[in-house]
Amino acid sequence: MSRRLPLILLLITLPLWLAASYAARYGFMEDGQWVGLCAEEASRWECQVRANLGLMIHFKMLGWAALITSVLAFFVPGRVGWGLAVLGMVFGLPALALYNTTFAVFAVVVAGLRLVGKPGGA
Repeated sequence: MSRRLPLILLLITLPLWLAASYAARYGFMEDGQWVGLCAEEASRWECQVRANLGLMIHFKMLGWAALITSVLAFFVPGRVGWGLAVLGMVFGLPALALYNTTFAVFAVVVAGLRLVGKPGGA
């Protein structure tokens, strides 16, 4: 396996993940159809998912998870640190799309710095 293959796959996957996050924001959280439907039938499983996602947004859970994993990734050397940086990006990009920009912007920058850093360094 090429040494650059994981990075290439990451560069393909992360924009798709960001697009899916924006699709969830505009197609699920902000769509008037879901607002009306969930106001009438809150017991539907889609409405429960929407409500839980709303709680995650309110309590900034994605932003905190992204920040914690990104900061850990910056100090953990090797493949584990690289994996934590990827996880920080996985949490950080949806956090950016889903209104948690305060923590997510720092997390994405720190994770990005860790991903482009020297392979042998921290």
